[in-house]
Amino acid sequence: MKNIMMGAAAALSLGGAAQAADDVTLQLQWVTQAQFAGYYVALDKGFYEAEDLNVTIKPGGPDIAPPQVLAGGGADVMLNWMPSALAAREKGLPVVNIAQPFKTSGLMLTCWKDSGITSPADFKGKTIGVWFFGNEYPFLSWMSQEGISTEGGEDGVTVLKQGFNVDPLLQKQADCISTMTYNEYGQVLDAGVSPDDLVTFKYEEQGVATLEDGIYALEENLSDPAFVDKMVRFVRASMLGWKYAEENPDEAAMIVLDNDETGAQTEAHQKRMMAEIAKLTAGSDGSLDEADYKRTVATLLGGGSDPVITKEPEGAWTSAITDAALASE
Repeated sequence: MKNIMMGAAAALSLGGAAQAADDVTLQLQWVTQAQFAGYYVALDKGFYEAEDLNVTIKPGGPDIAPPQVLAGGGADVMLNWMPSALAAREKGLPVVNIAQPFKTSGLMLTCWKDSGITSPADFKGKTIGVWFFGNEYPFLSWMSQEGISTEGGEDGVTVLKQGFNVDPLLQKQADCISTMTYNEYGQVLDAGVSPDDLVTFKYEEQGVATLEDGIYALEENLSDPAFVDKMVRFVRASMLGWKYAEENPDEAAMIVLDNDETGAQTEAHQKRMMAEIAKLTAGSDGSLDEADYKRTVATLLGGGSDPVITKEPEGAWTSAITDAALASE
């Protein structure tokens, strides 16, 4: 990543030379919601403007693949879970993690208590809902580490390909389903289920969490000092947005609502989501923790017979952007 380091050094020498605002387009990995509050706060509070940036935030959705948008030039930078990003990189799209606002994973399994599940060993013989499209690999790795087959039967788990809803649990089609602490778990409670009737297993606590919601750019762009300079300013302003959102969660939720052009989100849901999201960004200054990265890679390589990546990635992340952003705060 020598080119990136040289680019960052050159960017620092540029200082505040930019006169006109530079355009930056950010592709979210899902629809407008508090999961992305930091960016909307940075936009609303003028943090991007203060860095001479004109930022456009593009919502995602079920039919939008951020790596494809980035590859096609539809965005300068994207948000992505690291399993997806590393898979894209191994398949030939040279994406690079330039910042990691989310320190902690929000992924967990939510199970019916009356299923008798009290520990992962109790998953045997049960049906578990799992998100696919790259989200299944932490689960497969976890089961591999536990020595539990994912092919069904009394000594294995039956994997149910889960949509992005909680119906399989509510309809008793599955004993456990995938949920995010900030979203689907709340949907289960909203359906009238008591927390006392549930058992949860956070991937973070099981040692198989993978990094979520990182900021990624194309490697070729990171050899351009002007682009690096933009990214330094973008990351710095974005992290100001995240810290403001953490400290003012209700206001951040309302800013998200103001930017939700679909009108699909509700105040109560977004405030609850923001309260949970703040726990995941807490403790992050935007830098990628190398230990977290190595755990993510180990988890992905340990996914049994069908790992998401087949070898250790090279050049998949850089600290150059966050180093420069933090140094010039």
